[in-house]
Amino acid sequence: MEKMKGKAWTFGDDISTDHIAPGRLFHLRSNLPELAKHVLEDADPEFAGKMSKGDFVVGGNNFGLGSSREHAPTIIRMAGVSAVLAKSFARIFYRNAINVGMPVIICNTDRIDAGDELEADLDAGIVRNLTKKIEIPFSPLPKVMQKILEDGGLLNHIAKYGDFNLD
Repeated sequence: MEKMKGKAWTFGDDISTDHIAPGRLFHLRSNLPELAKHVLEDADPEFAGKMSKGDFVVGGNNFGLGSSREHAPTIIRMAGVSAVLAKSFARIFYRNAINVGMPVIICNTDRIDAGDELEADLDAGIVRNLTKKIEIPFSPLPKVMQKILEDGGLLNHIAKYGDFNLD
C-alpha cells in the first residue's frame, strides 16, 4: 500500500460511535454523505469543517466503543480521513473499519499532538511524526487485511475475487 500523509487531529480515550456518528442525527443514516459532514462533531464540533482530505484521526484507548453501527468508520472514511490511529480499538469498530476499507493502526499515540504532520506506512509498520522527527512502530496488518483495504473494503474484495480469497 502507498504511504499516507496528513495532519493529526487528536481525540482522547473512549471515543464512542456516538461521538463519531451522533445519535441525534440517526435520521441521516440513509444519507451517509450528509452524515459524514457531521463526523466526530460531538467530540470536536470543528473537525469536519476544518480537516483536510488525507488527515489522520488520532485517539487514545478504546476508540470506537459503543454500538456496532458500520456508519461510524464509513463516515470517517467518506470524510477523507486516511487512517485512524489509536492505542486500542473496540473490537467491533476495528472489524467494521477494515470491512469498509478504513485503515486502523494500533500504536502508541502519546507522542502525537494536534497538528503534527504524519506519514503512515502500512507495509513497514511505521508512523513517522514528521513534525517531531520521530518514528512510532506498529505491528503491520496481516496481508489479508491489507488486501481488503486495497480493494476498498470487504464487499469489494469479495466482488473482485468471488470468495474469501486469503492469498
